[in-house]
Amino acid sequence: MIRPAPPTLKTVRDYAALSHEDLAERIWWRKKDLNAVILGHNYQDLEIQAVSDFVGDSLALSQEAADTEADIIVFCGVHFMAETAKILSPQKLVLMPDPGAGCPMADFVTGEGLRKLKSQHPDAAVVAYVNSSADVKAESDICCTSANAVAVVESIPADRPIIFVPDRNLAQWIIDQTGRDNIIPWEGYCHVHDDMVLDELEFAKEDHPNALVVIHPEARQELLDQADVVTSTSGMVRMAAEHDELIIGTERGLVDKLQKDYPEKNFIPLSKAAICGNMKANTTAKLSWSLDHLRFEVSMPEEIRARAETSLQRMLEISGGWQAPTPEQERLEMAGIRSKGCGCA
Repeated sequence: MIRPAPPTLKTVRDYAALSHEDLAERIWWRKKDLNAVILGHNYQDLEIQAVSDFVGDSLALSQEAADTEADIIVFCGVHFMAETAKILSPQKLVLMPDPGAGCPMADFVTGEGLRKLKSQHPDAAVVAYVNSSADVKAESDICCTSANAVAVVESIPADRPIIFVPDRNLAQWIIDQTGRDNIIPWEGYCHVHDDMVLDELEFAKEDHPNALVVIHPEARQELLDQADVVTSTSGMVRMAAEHDELIIGTERGLVDKLQKDYPEKNFIPLSKAAICGNMKANTTAKLSWSLDHLRFEVSMPEEIRARAETSLQRMLEISGGWQAPTPEQERLEMAGIRSKGCGCA
């Protein structure tokens, strides 16, 4: 006998009183009724990842959702990620369970602030890290991810100045990789990665001397200089499949996810304090409430959306678009680790 869909409750607190199993069942029923797809970022809690249809990094998830026939996208991440999903799927209803889940790094730069800097450097090209608002993407010439940032920057003539927003650490890493001296970085940063320090890395290496050190390029330069590999979150996922012991310098959510999927391996967080509170603002209770009440919708003016999409599409053209997964990536997909996409945080 098929059980009927559970009734809608009034408040998030009502949902929070339910068990994870009850919430998971409610989410399954509701997304089926609505033809919805749930996207869970790599940094989400494991409970959110468990009920997500796709788990990965932000741009890859938005591409996944755009490629489905779902009518509704629920993005469990932070605000700029849900905006990116709307940019690429304007015909779909895009929801986020907690509208207060913002990104401090993305908030460092606004469209107005970027327009002012552009007026001071009228000949400069603007490269926007995907960790930025729709308004900022609309003011940019091209977007980039941490995985393709070097290729994007190298596609711009060497004698043309570049305004890079919003992450100063990623900008410095690009400068080091390309040797360009005409990049103007915005003074923003991800506090989770920027707060990681050498002392933490040294302690981790003392306890795990044979582990490979893998660090995200949003970290400070002195940490990147000590890394065996500097790579994006999708790169970390691929490395987890290939190595038995890694010290991983990024948000704890990804480390916890990889340890869960490879219990026989040893993945050590470079910093146990590397936790993004904004990412953790989403819960299964809020997700279930969001689906039942169709809240909170993410929208933007069409003129902003269209211009932001142009910046994203220029990036995809340079990086070869959304590449088909390799057989190994397909295997990871089947195992529950979805590593498709461009590798943005």
